[in-house]
Amino acid sequence: MLHLRRHVAILLIAVFTLGSLHAAAAQTAGLVSTESALQADTASSDRQRINDVLARADVQDQLLAQGVSVDQVKDRVAALSDAEARQMADRLDAMPAGSGVVGALFAVFVILLVTDILGLTSVFPFTR
Repeated sequence: MLHLRRHVAILLIAVFTLGSLHAAAAQTAGLVSTESALQADTASSDRQRINDVLARADVQDQLLAQGVSVDQVKDRVAALSDAEARQMADRLDAMPAGSGVVGALFAVFVILLVTDILGLTSVFPFTR
């Protein structure tokens, strides 16, 4: 009986050890790397810079003059991929101070136009 109990104990130890190793391996697969956390933070920062430009009264007036509502543009910015948001934020940073509004409006217009041509939105009726 003692011999059987010892074999069962060794078998249980082996099973629990293998089970815990499998659980530990599954947990490490879900860890977030530093690089992916920084990329998410950068994407959020890029979207915030774009939204800051769109919050300016002169930009909103120009958008309305072009026939585009501010809500549509904000929804579009939220739908941008991280790479597109990065590209648009870089364009905003590269613009000279005096041409920021015109350049920002041009960048927003181009993005709206491209997404209309791809059929993702319907802001401009002339793209159909």
